[in-house]
Amino acid sequence: MPRPKNKPQRRFRPPHGKPGNPRRSADSDRILLYGIHAVEAALANPNRTIGRLLATENAARRLEPAIKARGVKAEDALPRQLDRLLGSDAVHQGVVLETELLPTVELEGVPPEGILLVLDQVTDPQNVGAVLRSAAAFEAAGVVMPERHTPPLTGALAKAASGALDIVPVILVGNLAQALTRLGEAGFLRVGLAEEGGEPLETTALTLPLALVLGAEGKGLRQLSREHCDRLCRISTKGALASLNVSNAAAIALHWASATAKAAV
Repeated sequence: MPRPKNKPQRRFRPPHGKPGNPRRSADSDRILLYGIHAVEAALANPNRTIGRLLATENAARRLEPAIKARGVKAEDALPRQLDRLLGSDAVHQGVVLETELLPTVELEGVPPEGILLVLDQVTDPQNVGAVLRSAAAFEAAGVVMPERHTPPLTGALAKAASGALDIVPVILVGNLAQALTRLGEAGFLRVGLAEEGGEPLETTALTLPLALVLGAEGKGLRQLSREHCDRLCRISTKGALASLNVSNAAAIALHWASATAKAAV
């Protein structure tokens, strides 16, 4: 229904923050999420703290079930006001949520079964977001990343993840090699993916629990990470363009592993 012309407008105030910074507000504990799917998933996640919700009339209508279920109220905002808050590059779809980072997930808290993705210094938020989305699609047990050389778990990454950031556990570790050692001790088969891998992933006998280890584009897996893998495999491709984007490689590896990996007896 069109908004009556004489309806008073709520005055828009940015949440604690400075325009042009979509990652965090001035309060260091607060972050900003945007995009319909990212905000909808955050509202549905009981572990996610909910602060101010700023939305256009259309976005609020699309999110109405999630807003009502969470028991929050959306504050009216215009698209140009959200543009000023987030920056012109952010595709906010008319909604911004002020929230906090999710509680930390420890490596020992991951169930000792299923498939984990381990990312070795993948720094592009779009790639990490896409990896999380694939992890959610294939019900991966979690995504392990180093605390350093990892993009913030906020705006652009959450938007690219399309809600998966609030579905898939993210485990941040101080030392990736040590984390791989601990996974090996817990019974995980650690399979590193690299173009020069010795055997094709599709002919490798995979067992659960399984950790698929992927490196950043260009650099690939670091040597220390390779040394902490049980096997080094490649994804077979055809044609002149053999290399795969890390998020595409993750999706293919998850698809294959989900279909063929069997629990170790």
